[in-house]
Amino acid sequence: MDLVIVLVILAVVVFLVLRKSRADNAKRAAREAEELATVKKVADEDVTALGEQLQALDMDLAGRDLDEGERADYQRGLDAYESAKAAVAAAREPDDIRHVTEILEDGRYAISCVRARVDGEPLPTRRAPCFFDPRHGLSVGDVSYTPPGGVARDVPACQLDAERVRSGADPDVRKVMVGPQRVPYWEGGRALAPYTAGYFSAFGFMPALFMGTMMGSMLGEGFEGAVGSGDTAGDSGDGWFGDGGDSWFGDGFDFGDI
Repeated sequence: MDLVIVLVILAVVVFLVLRKSRADNAKRAAREAEELATVKKVADEDVTALGEQLQALDMDLAGRDLDEGERADYQRGLDAYESAKAAVAAAREPDDIRHVTEILEDGRYAISCVRARVDGEPLPTRRAPCFFDPRHGLSVGDVSYTPPGGVARDVPACQLDAERVRSGADPDVRKVMVGPQRVPYWEGGRALAPYTAGYFSAFGFMPALFMGTMMGSMLGEGFEGAVGSGDTAGDSGDGWFGDGGDSWFGDGFDFGDI
């Protein structure tokens, strides 16, 4: 009789464990699907913006015979647009969007090169895109900026945003929908981490670039619990980068290189 009781208890325990595992997997799948939809929408808007920038460039170049260098950079921009569009459509998980924004950054640099060649100016130094809105393209310098509720830090900025900040005006910040609110992309949650890394990780920035923001709490060490527990930050007790604090960008991704 005692053996029967033990077997029944074991069966109940196994059943409960399996049921919780299935529930956790379903919850995780739903969360990842929501994150993918969010970041794909943001990336798709950036692809559209690159297309509009290429259209504007095309209008400016109408009737002009391009030399070899100008044609090559122009084609590079066009290829980036098509590649980024295809990459968004093919994305199956949020981390895939990192590749999209890497392509977009390269396409906007190509546009800057075309304009420099046409104007007879030296090719621009390859710098990070504008911190305030990567769609603004190449930054021209760094400015000291203090986000609401954050701390001051130097950030790369395009010409217009640099002028705004230095004159005390608000920069033109890229905003995304989070629930019913529009917030700066750096407050957009873990779904926007791959989007951000694709734009900035190649330029040697430390997580201090986003210090004092939600993105900063994700990029730095000890991010677990930085924004509290519960479904907003993933499963209860999990870090922003997934269960048990694993990196959102996969094993071995080192944010110390950002």
